[in-house]
This record gives sequence, structure tokens and C-alpha cells, in this order.
Amino acid sequence: MPEGDSATRRKLLKSGMGVMGACYAGAVGYPVYRYLATPAIRAKAEGLVKSVSIPEKNLPGIGTATMFLFGARPSVLIHHEDGSYSAFDAVCTHLGCTVRFEPENRRIHCPCHGGVYDMNTGAVVSGPPPRALKSYRVEVADGNVTVSRV
Repeated sequence: MPEGDSATRRKLLKSGMGVMGACYAGAVGYPVYRYLATPAIRAKAEGLVKSVSIPEKNLPGIGTATMFLFGARPSVLIHHEDGSYSAFDAVCTHLGCTVRFEPENRRIHCPCHGGVYDMNTGAVVSGPPPRALKSYRVEVADGNVTVSRV
């Protein structure tokens, strides 16, 4: 075998190993980057959103709740029996699970560890949560329900 052929194969193998190494580094590095960058991206998204407007005709009836995103955070809009609305951040203050509205029990409940919040104020009623849910201001005008930061 001529000397030039083995040198060409060696270069090809080195190049192939270099490309494989770069692909492996990218496959490992990208998920790590996304994991570390996510809090910054969410914080930026939350800062940009000042209010969310939902057409009232798209909302379900009295005694129900609607889940929506306020920036990147899940939130809940509750339509009370008296026709008023209240809105809260839907992330439990205990360990960050998403809470749900239980109209039959007239409460906001966290299914992870049994935290219970008041459906009118977001205050902790029972369970392990250390503080109330973050509340939002709700205004109804021109057929729209506008939820904004307090």
C-alpha cells in the first residue's frame, strides 16, 4: 500500500473523530444550556407581560375557572357566583406544583401535598404552603376581562 494512502485514511479518521466529538459535545451541552438558561428566559418573559386580556364571551359561566398564561406562568381566573372575578398565580408557593380550582369544594387545591387556598383571596387555608398565591388585578370593560399585575 503506498504511503500516501495511509496518510489520507489517517486524516479521514481524525476528521471523522473530530466531527463525532463535536456532535457529542453539542448533544450534551445543549440540554445543559437550556436548563441553565430557562430561568432567565422565564424572568424576561414575565417582565415583558404587564396584562392579559381575555374576551368575556370566551370565558365559561359563573362558578367556573379558566387557566391561562400570564407571561410564562400558569394562572387561574375564577368567575365567582356574584359575577365578580379574581385571578391568581397558579403555582403553589410550597414546591411549585400547579394548583387547580375545585368549584364543588369552593377552594383552590394543590394536588401535590394537599395545600388549600381561599378562592376569593388566594390566602392559605390549610396545608404546607408558606404564603398566599400571588394575586392579580382584574377589570371588566368593553366585553373583555383584563388581568394585570397588582
